[in-house]
Amino acid sequence: MPARIKSLLVLLYQLFVFVVCYGIFAVLMAFAVPYVVTRSRTALIVAMSFAVSYGMLSRIYGAMDIGSRKSRSIVFSMMMILLFSDLIAHLFLSIMDITVVHGGHFVYEAPVLLVIAYIVQVIFVICAAFIGNDIFFAIFKPQKCVLIHAPDADTDLFVSKIETMKRQYEIIKAIPFDVNSLRKIAKAIDKADAVFIYGLPVSERSEIIGCAYRAKKDIYYNLEVDDVVATGGKMSSVVDTPVIFSPVKNNDLVFRFIKKITDLVLSFIGIIVLIPLFMIVSLAIKIEDGGKVFYKQPRITIAGRTFSLIKFRSMREEVGDIHRSVTENDDRITKVGRFIRKFRIDEFPQLFNVLAGDMSLVGPRPEMVENVKAYSRELPEFVYRQRMKAGITGLAQIYGRYNTSPKDKLMFDLMYIEQASIWLDIKLLLRTVLVLFTPEESTQAFRNN
Repeated sequence: MPARIKSLLVLLYQLFVFVVCYGIFAVLMAFAVPYVVTRSRTALIVAMSFAVSYGMLSRIYGAMDIGSRKSRSIVFSMMMILLFSDLIAHLFLSIMDITVVHGGHFVYEAPVLLVIAYIVQVIFVICAAFIGNDIFFAIFKPQKCVLIHAPDADTDLFVSKIETMKRQYEIIKAIPFDVNSLRKIAKAIDKADAVFIYGLPVSERSEIIGCAYRAKKDIYYNLEVDDVVATGGKMSSVVDTPVIFSPVKNNDLVFRFIKKITDLVLSFIGIIVLIPLFMIVSLAIKIEDGGKVFYKQPRITIAGRTFSLIKFRSMREEVGDIHRSVTENDDRITKVGRFIRKFRIDEFPQLFNVLAGDMSLVGPRPEMVENVKAYSRELPEFVYRQRMKAGITGLAQIYGRYNTSPKDKLMFDLMYIEQASIWLDIKLLLRTVLVLFTPEESTQAFRNN
């Protein structure tokens, strides 16, 4: 079945889910405010506020994109989208009723009905996500893929990642690249639906991309620095010659000013809001072993500057000077530490670093001094991360895991540096909320060697 038919069916299913979700909200709220289901200005404003919120949040969280993500991931995304969309639509409903119903007084309309509507919506999207994916994958079989890789590349980990999406992809053949095997590779590509390219230098990769492009196959390949630079560029021309213009990313004064003000305001608000949680976590740490509540560690930020990063102590106090990344079943972690690390609560005190100007809310994660030295020996381009102030969250924290390889984390960080904008910061901050509620994958530790 053509890809455009597949996309059309997914779009129609997404529209169906949107209509049902709004219908649940409107019908239940109509028990308190009948205007919301009649031909009225109130109904129009509430429907528009829900639709705009739903649409914008779908761009951030992904919405009901069946066929692309696992059902569980879709459900969590939809829960966030509906939570904010319901709250915004409900706020507009309450505002519209100030003059129509309540004679100039603001009344938060029927909050119990709002909670019931949200619960019903969540039950519906759980069913819609699982049933939708089941129907999709019953109709559309996995793409048959060929993997072209460097002869010395460790492909086992990469293949294992693809196999976690076995309903989307099926590796039918893996071929090590060799200039003498191009004909064999071309025949394998002709029989496949998609091509994965892994570990090849840009020059060799270009030959495979050209072959796959001619055969009209989907192409997936891991990023190198050249690719990241291109993502931050734009189409231009030198007279009549098309070129990619990739300016040096120093970020303009307006962006830096807004980012700084946002960091100060949101970090201050975050600290005030989280004071009760800070007190509970501090008490739990003290009760467990009587040690220090906070832990400070030297980290690297913009221009290679070192600062003291603040975290809730999650390890035994006597191992505080052993600066190495956490591994599976690490015996240094305390019982309280295991819980607060799982939900990233140990990271919350870094809001004080943001308020002090050492960090930003969004940016490349500040690495340990020892890791920077080690990674830079293998990846000289690792130093490029220091072109921007370190952040609490970023692309690597949203789309990667704790044990994501240093090179992949580097590519995420460089992509952020090249594409940095206020909109991207907002998107990443909102997605960070979702990561806090789905900790299983994002907090995976490094394996013991």
